[in-house]
Amino acid sequence: MADQDRPRREVSVIFPTYNERDNIGPLILDALKYTPADTEVIVVDDDSPDGTWKVVEDLARVRPNIHLLRRIDKRGLASALRDGIAYSRGDIIVWSDSDFSMPPPKISDLLAEIAKGRDVAVGSRFVAGGGVQIVTGSNDTLLAYLMSVTLNKSIQRILGRTFKDYTSGFIAFRRRVLDEISLRGDYGEYFIDFIYRARKLGFDVIEIPYMCVERRSGVGKTGTRFFDYFRKGWKYVWLTLKLRFTRIRQEKERRARP
Repeated sequence: MADQDRPRREVSVIFPTYNERDNIGPLILDALKYTPADTEVIVVDDDSPDGTWKVVEDLARVRPNIHLLRRIDKRGLASALRDGIAYSRGDIIVWSDSDFSMPPPKISDLLAEIAKGRDVAVGSRFVAGGGVQIVTGSNDTLLAYLMSVTLNKSIQRILGRTFKDYTSGFIAFRRRVLDEISLRGDYGEYFIDFIYRARKLGFDVIEIPYMCVERRSGVGKTGTRFFDYFRKGWKYVWLTLKLRFTRIRQEKERRARP
């Protein structure tokens, strides 16, 4: 069946993966518990050496609403999301990290906000009720939390304080948002760009709290040392400055929203 012949769906959930073999199977099944019955799950895997793609391939054989995009010669978070979006058939698109740090039950909260008429719902660590679980001895949480707080405070100073979690990466939104905003960037900076432009163009964006927890298995992709975060973080700051001094124009023939 050609991609365009696949049935429309209410929701498409996209999981970009690299070496998440022990997480991805349970994560998919958990996500399906908190989404409508006709939801499709799309895993975009960058040919993981640990065989993540094989786990998904086996699930897809028995669950027609699970799809694998195995990318052999392509890498990158933002490009994986773009490929997942292009393949998806849902009127609402959701994505999150693939390591359980963003709890699947919270997907239903994001979708509830969309059902109320919001255009974009973002899982936020930095609004009331949200936070980060700090695990003693973990390389993945304390440093990541401190760097995220510092980075977000810096971004807020430049782009405005009314939005709190510019580096979330946990989101649900209506497909029509993509009629006006393409996904740009290489790594996590895509999210700053996407959210800033969505708000500037007048889309209804809300943050809802979630507690970010330690990944269930495997090793984080951002890194575990200060240098790892700094190496990626400077791109976020550079993009933020660029956005601040770039005029965001509305499309002339923009479709009216109810």
